[in-house]
Order: sequence, then structure tokens, then C-alpha cells
Amino acid sequence: MAIEPKILRKAQLIMLDILIEFDAICQKHNLKYWLDSGTLLGAVRHKGFIPWDDDIDLSMPVEDYRRFKEIAKKELSKDVFFQTSHTDKGFKFDYIKLRSNKVSIVEFHEKNKEINYHQGVFVDIFPMLTMENTQENKKLYEESFEALRASSSLSLHTPNGIDNPQKRAKLIEVLEEKHQGWEKKNLKVVYSGKMPDVAAWFDIDEVFPLKKIAFEGLEFYAPKNPQHYLGEIYSFNFMELPPIDKRLIHAWDIKFH
Repeated sequence: MAIEPKILRKAQLIMLDILIEFDAICQKHNLKYWLDSGTLLGAVRHKGFIPWDDDIDLSMPVEDYRRFKEIAKKELSKDVFFQTSHTDKGFKFDYIKLRSNKVSIVEFHEKNKEINYHQGVFVDIFPMLTMENTQENKKLYEESFEALRASSSLSLHTPNGIDNPQKRAKLIEVLEEKHQGWEKKNLKVVYSGKMPDVAAWFDIDEVFPLKKIAFEGLEFYAPKNPQHYLGEIYSFNFMELPPIDKRLIHAWDIKFH
């Protein structure tokens, strides 16, 4: 099922409302975050959403992420569902999604399946760690992510995964034990493993201090050097538009309530 551009755009603006609400909470409580992945690419290349994108990706230092988990329960509006494996027992992933209560999405990996979790359009939030910049750590990190993908529920990023929460918890714990805080030099900023997508790692001095970047006529936080950050994630020239047949959308269907 093809999603009409005007339907997708309407859904994007609802996701933007969630981002605005999230940003306000972070400003109020002095929490750090930044635009990540396709959302950061959209900001750099389009000054807003990639036209065919259907989610928002954010990252937070793990300490701020943990604080946000406590604050969100009290401060998110009724329009937003705070989704974790604890608030939604059918949700088999380890990171946070902020889901809209106004519009639902069926992703391609959910098509024609009986789904038992909240399916609002979403903002993904990933916790970030630091590691010492060594070849041993890089090898551990990449091997851990390969194992995490194999032990995660089926999703866009884990098409061959088999849900094994105990194994994932151990792998994530090993990565978290490597965390060095945010004050040292010669560190790499890394994904914690709660979202087992790309095992990219970033120079801490290219991420911090964060800066504001334009997105949909507003400003949100981004890594200090977005080109470095995106270059670590993407193997292609990310400033060039992909061919039309490669402009992939995750959504199979979008419905407004």
C-alpha cells in the first residue's frame, strides 16, 4: 500500500509536535539530546524531514536517558504514549518510543500480523555511552551489535532476529560497563545496544558541545559536527538524493484517529 504524500506529511507534523514537547521537557530539566540518523540527515540535507521519512530518531547520554524515563511518566501530555517494554508488555524492544495517540502506523514488518502493542507514529530515543578509543573496544562493540541483532525481535533493523531478552540484557550490560562518562578525551560516543541498528561510533569532540540546527522552521540540538556523525553512520554520499526506487518508507499504512 503506497502512502499518499499528504497523509505522510500530516503524520510528520504530528511527530514534530511530539519532538517539540520532548524538547520542552529536556529544556526544563536540563537534559541533553540530539537529532540522530535519518532525522539528523533530514536536518542537514532538507532542513526538516527527509520527504519520505516516517519517524524521528533522537539520542541522549545514558544518564539523561535514565532521568527522562522517570520524568516522562509525569510530564508527557495525554497525546503521547510513553512506550517501553515495561509500560507496554507486548513491546519487545529495549529503547523508548514516544507514540502518538492521534495517528497509527503499520510498518512493513508488521503487515498482516496480529500486533499487541501501541502502534502510534513515533519518536525513537536511544541511550548513548562512551568507550575508550581502542581496537579491542571497536571489535567488542561491533561483535556485540551483531549478537544483539540476532537476539532481537523482528523489526526493520533486525529482519532475522529471534527474541532473546536475557541474552540482550547481558550484551547491553557488557557495553554499559565500558562507559567512561563524558569528561575524558580520546573517547568514542557509541549506541548502548538498546537499539541494535548500526554499530557506528563517533569522536566525542565532534559530538560535543552540541549545537542547534534548523529542522522544520524550528531549532533542535544536533552533534557539533553533523558531517562527521553522518559519515560514521552512512557508507554512501549522504548529501546526494538516492534514486527514486531507493527512497524507502517504513510504513505500510497510516491511519488518523
